[in-house]
Amino acid sequence: MLELQKVTVQYGGFTAVEDITFEVPAGQFVAVVGPTGCGKSSLLNLVAGLLAPAQGSVRTGARPVNAVNRDCGYMFQVDALLPWKTALDNVLLGPILRGTSRTEARSLARQWLARVGLTGFEDRYPHQLSGGQRKRVAMAQVLVNRPPILLMDEPFSALDVQTRALMEQELLGLWQEQQATVLFVTHDLEEAIALSDRVLLLTAGPRSRLKGDHAVDLPRPRNVVEARFTPGFSEIYERVWSGLREEVLASYARTR
Repeated sequence: MLELQKVTVQYGGFTAVEDITFEVPAGQFVAVVGPTGCGKSSLLNLVAGLLAPAQGSVRTGARPVNAVNRDCGYMFQVDALLPWKTALDNVLLGPILRGTSRTEARSLARQWLARVGLTGFEDRYPHQLSGGQRKRVAMAQVLVNRPPILLMDEPFSALDVQTRALMEQELLGLWQEQQATVLFVTHDLEEAIALSDRVLLLTAGPRSRLKGDHAVDLPRPRNVVEARFTPGFSEIYERVWSGLREEVLASYARTR
């Protein structure tokens, strides 16, 4: 479903990532971790078609990505909600832009707001919603289009611990139902392991490379809160952290 071959990303004369290759089969949930500034978000932007590689190729569904990728839904760290539109109008905008009739788009938007627990909040504006509720609207906004590929850039990092766990569990349930391919960027290693099938580890930038590709062979379905108590979780954490720790220290040393 998703393939990067020898990809290098440059911003002017600065090389952010270099010679990165990996594949993600259809329906797999892959987390990407690494120190700050290692190019994690750049990889998502490559797949979304928002950024062109300086070298290498990006393919999704066996097709090269040369423009904005309509196979992708993108959930950002900061809510991409239009403040002058209600929750319902924010969610129905995507289907309308894809050619769905307004009547059908409104019906779909109501269904998805109900599925993320926001029945009764359809006419609220973003400023009238809590942080967790805005994230639920953002999730409905992305999933209403049923994208085969879901890109998520630290989508829950600004939430409190309890709300974050609820949103992670909600995401897992919807992902298992839709069987989308997920590329999930996070700084939280526990979150990465609890959610994913694989964890990709990037080295410290600049010229970040793929350092590790770690399988997460924990049983599904999973309870995100209780996953850390599952046999094998601590071994996976220790294995990934041993590599991540080196890169975090290297990144910190360079900033000093």
